[in-house]
Amino acid sequence: MERCVCSLFFQCMQTLITICARGGSTGMTGKNIHPLLGVPLLVHSIRQAQDYARLIDADIALSTDSPLILGIAAEAGLRTDYKRPAELATDSAGKIDTMRHVLAYEEGRRGCMYDFLLDLDVTSPLRTKQDIESAFAALEAAPEALNIFSVSVSRRNPYFNMLERLPSGYAAVCKQPDNTVYARQDAPPAFEMNAACYLFRRAFFEEGCRSSVSDKSLMLETPHICFDIDTPQDFAFMEFLLQEDRLDFPLWMMNTQRVPVSV
Repeated sequence: MERCVCSLFFQCMQTLITICARGGSTGMTGKNIHPLLGVPLLVHSIRQAQDYARLIDADIALSTDSPLILGIAAEAGLRTDYKRPAELATDSAGKIDTMRHVLAYEEGRRGCMYDFLLDLDVTSPLRTKQDIESAFAALEAAPEALNIFSVSVSRRNPYFNMLERLPSGYAAVCKQPDNTVYARQDAPPAFEMNAACYLFRRAFFEEGCRSSVSDKSLMLETPHICFDIDTPQDFAFMEFLLQEDRLDFPLWMMNTQRVPVSV
């Protein structure tokens, strides 16, 4: 039987794993249920959540406004009576508020208080179990930290080749270093969120944080390729990597054999 390598401290804590997937999407219509390897995208994250929940005895919650997503999740074994309010299902609604709302619902329904919330973003299934374990370990090592999220080294750097337009109309690098940077290798390192995992202490929500990045947030650099899907091109690229076995790390609960499904 597989064992969780999290410390006993975290195994004794109560954790809620959230899967947030609204019906609408600006970048790509129906993104969350679009088939990846023949399986609706959100099902990959549901399977990963189910696998990890078994290891740490966690609960899983689905937040969606879509009856279609509710049905697909139910077929994958994740059922709920919760439906995301309309005001939290718009393009401008923040995900932190969405998680805070479903957290309160699950605590009220189950009569408990969770110590941690682990969010697995539907659009970023190229996560590994080790990513999650590393996030728990890093948060345990920093008791003052409120949360941790996964990142990748950014392909563009705000000190070197990321620009903004000044009121004058001229261009300038986004961040001015102490000394002019002439080569990307000399620029301070920059990272981008890849949405593989977000791990929060309860205190993050109790303190009223509205953004994932607070003054007590940690970053977890994933040691493998990882990115979130926002456009049809992202989708095609991820499926190419999976089908052609171009990834240099073991997949987690993702079957590379195409399985036809109806959505």
